Amino acid sequence: MDDNSSSSEIVGKEEESVEKIFESKEVPPWQKQLTLRAFLVSFVLSILFTFIVMKLNLTTGIIPSLNVSAGLLGFFFLKIWSKFMEKSGILRQPFTRQENTVVQTCVVASSGIAFSEGFGSYIFGMSEAIAKTSTEANDAQNIKNPALTWMIGFLFVVSFLGLLSVVPLRKIMIIDFRLMYPSGTATAHLINSFHTPQGAKLAKKKVRTLGKFFSFSFLWGFFQWFFTAGDGCGFVEFPTFGLKAYQNKFFFDFSATYVGVGMICPYLINVSLLVGAILSWGIMWPLIEKRKGDWYSATLSPSSLHGIQGYRVFIAIAMILGDGLYNFIKVLGSTLLGLYQQFRNRNTGSGLPIGSSSSPSNTPTVSLSYDDERRTRLFLKDKIPTWVAISGYTVLAIISAATLPHIFHPLKWYYIVVMYIFAPILAFCNAYGCGLTDWSLVSTYGKLAIFIIGAWAGSSHGGVLAGLAACGVMMNIVSTASDLSQDFKTGYMTLASPRSMFVSQVIGTAIGCVVSPCVFWIFYKAFPDLGTIGSQYPAPNATIFRGIAIMGVEGFSSLPKHCLTLCYVFFIAAAAINGLRDIVGPKWAKFIPIPMAMAIPFYLGAYFTIDMCVGSLILFVWETLDKAKADAFGPAVASGLICGDGIWTLPSSILALAGIKPPICMKFLSRKTNARVDTFLGS
Repeated sequence: MDDNSSSSEIVGKEEESVEKIFESKEVPPWQKQLTLRAFLVSFVLSILFTFIVMKLNLTTGIIPSLNVSAGLLGFFFLKIWSKFMEKSGILRQPFTRQENTVVQTCVVASSGIAFSEGFGSYIFGMSEAIAKTSTEANDAQNIKNPALTWMIGFLFVVSFLGLLSVVPLRKIMIIDFRLMYPSGTATAHLINSFHTPQGAKLAKKKVRTLGKFFSFSFLWGFFQWFFTAGDGCGFVEFPTFGLKAYQNKFFFDFSATYVGVGMICPYLINVSLLVGAILSWGIMWPLIEKRKGDWYSATLSPSSLHGIQGYRVFIAIAMILGDGLYNFIKVLGSTLLGLYQQFRNRNTGSGLPIGSSSSPSNTPTVSLSYDDERRTRLFLKDKIPTWVAISGYTVLAIISAATLPHIFHPLKWYYIVVMYIFAPILAFCNAYGCGLTDWSLVSTYGKLAIFIIGAWAGSSHGGVLAGLAACGVMMNIVSTASDLSQDFKTGYMTLASPRSMFVSQVIGTAIGCVVSPCVFWIFYKAFPDLGTIGSQYPAPNATIFRGIAIMGVEGFSSLPKHCLTLCYVFFIAAAAINGLRDIVGPKWAKFIPIPMAMAIPFYLGAYFTIDMCVGSLILFVWETLDKAKADAFGPAVASGLICGDGIWTLPSSILALAGIKPPICMKFLSRKTNARVDTFLGS
C-alpha cells in the first residue's frame, strides 16, 4: 500500500469512527497528560516558533497557522524520546495523543504571544523609532521605548485574563452549540491520525520531509546573508510597468519564509496581495508622486506622513478599517442570530449550563454517535469550577487596574475597569464567531479600543500612548479567549481533558510572556534600523497602529491634500468588495480579492508578494501533477522552509550584535544598468 492510499484510508476511518480505533487504549487522567517531557519539548519548540512569528511580525505582518507544524514536530520529538526511553527500559508512560495535544497547545499559546502582544504592532508603535516618522504626537508623553522589565511585567498582568473569561462558557461552545472551530478540528484530525499505525508511518515521512527543507532553508539563509553586504544586494528586481517612483519596484528576494508562507496561505490571499501591490506601487503611488509640489511639499522626506508616506499609510488603514468593520458587523450579526436560534431550539431550562453546574444530563437530547458520546462524557468529566474562573478574573482585573497606570501613565485605572467590564462580552463574541467562521477579529477589537480610549484620554494627555496600551489590553483578552476555545475543541476530539488544555495554555502563555520579549529584544538590539521603511525589518503594523492612534486622537487635519477623500473611497470600496463577495457566494467569491490582504502591500511594498505567489505557483503545479501527495506533504515542505529560515534569524542576530557584516555583495542588474555600472567603474 502506497502513502497516498494510506492517507486516504486514515481519513476514511477518521470520518467513520475515530474512537473505535482507540477504543482499546486507556485515556490517562488529566494529571498524567501533563508530563515533564511534554513541557520540555514545548519550551524548545516555543523558542523556535517565537523566532518565526517574530520575524513575520516585523516584516509582512502575515502570520499563517502554525498548528500543523507544532503538532507534527511535537509528535516527532516525543516519539523519539519515548523510543529512547523504551530501549533504555525506563519508559514509565507511553506517548499518547492527549500528550501530543498538550504540546501543540502549549507551543501555539507561547508563540501566539509574539503576535497578540503587539511586538510588531502596538508595543513597537509606542517607540521613539516609530514616533519620529510623524510630527504629530511624538512628544514624551506619547512615547514609551521597549524595555524587557516593563514588557514582561505588562504581559504577565494582561495575558491570563482572556483564558479565565471563556472558561465558564466552554460547555456551551463545544457541547451545546457544537461549534466547528475549523482550525481546532483540523488539528485534532491531524493528531488523531498520527497515533494510528498508518498515520504514524506517514507522520515520520512528513517529518523527514520537513527536516530536509528545514536544513535547505537554514543553509539558504546563511547563503543569503553571506552574499548580501550592503543595501539592495541579493535581489532580482523587475521594473514596474515603466512607471518610476520612490522604491517603486517589484523584486524576488529568494526568501524561503515567504515562499513557505505562500504555500500555506490560500491562493486567494496571495493573489489579493499581488493585486494590491500592482494597484498601489504599480499605478497609484507613481501617479501621486507626479503631484509632488502640489498635493504635498516637494521638500518632505519620503518617510514623512505629510508626504507620499501619508497616502500609503492612511489609505492602507482605511482599507483595513473598512474590511474590519464589515466583518465585525457580519460576525456579530451571525453570532446574535446563532445565539437566538440556539436559545429558541433549546429543550431544557432557561439558564445557561456553565462551569461546575454542567453535567451530561444538561446536554440536548439528540442522537449522538459513538465518538460524540464518548467525547462528551470525558469532556464533562473534568470540570473547571466556575467560581475559580470568575474569582481569578476579578483578582487579575484588580491587579491590572492598579498596575498598568504605573507602566503607562496616560492609561488611567478607570479606563482599564471599563474595558474589563466589556471585555468578556467581546471575548465571547470573538470566540463564538471564530467557532462559526474560523475568522478571528482580534485586530479589529484592538483598533476599536485605540479609538475609544485614545479619544477619551485626549491629545493633550497622552491619548496616543493610552490608546495603544488599551489596544494591548483588549487584544490579549480577546485573542487568548478564542485560542483557548480552539484548544478545547481540539482536546474534545482527542479526549484531552479540559483541565490539561487549560493548564497547558496557562504554562504556554507564561513561557511566551518571557520568551517573546527576549526574542523581540534580540531583534531590537541587533538591528538599529528596525521599523524603518526599506530596512530588513520595517515592522509595517507598528506604523499603521500608531497612525490609527494619531487619527483617533488628532483627527484628519494633518493628512496631505486629497488623502482623506481617497481614504473615504477605499474605506467604502473595502466594505463594498466584502459585500459583493458575500452576495455572489463561495463559487464566485474565490475570484474576488480580499481587501484586508490587498491593503498590506500598500504600505509595506511589493517585494514579498512575488515570493508568496511563487509559493502558490509551486503548490499549484504540485497539486496538478499529484494532488494526494501535495495535500499530504505540502504543509511539511512549507513548514520546513518557514522554520529553517526563521531559526536562521537567531545566528544572524548574534552576528549583527557582534558587529560582523556579510563579506560579499551579490546583485542582479538589467543589461542597461550593468552597462552604466561598467562605464562608471571604468571611468
